[in-house]
Amino acid sequence: MPRSRVRITVLKRVDPEYIFDGEVPNMPGTVKPYPICGVFEDGQEFILEKDNKRPEGFCPWAFHDIFKDAHILMFGGDFTPWTLEGTQITCCSDGIRPVSFKLERIKD
Repeated sequence: MPRSRVRITVLKRVDPEYIFDGEVPNMPGTVKPYPICGVFEDGQEFILEKDNKRPEGFCPWAFHDIFKDAHILMFGGDFTPWTLEGTQITCCSDGIRPVSFKLERIKD
């Protein structure tokens, strides 16, 4: 079965201040509140190659969360009628500082 590469674009990192209405809890064992995700930058792009290996610099937690959606696109699948063909919007499951991603099948 032919595979496609998938472009992963960081759409938005959500600031914990938004999640907690400005009262962000401290990280365990510290007096520092949780910061916005520091692994990614809004607009950053990665390419998931046909070998399915996590792109260099991509958060392992986030990759685990979005892999199923990327895999469906990689093998030619699509999602709901209200999404564009070959695309999916998804996010990591970090409820304190989530990151949203746009996945796009790359036709070679």
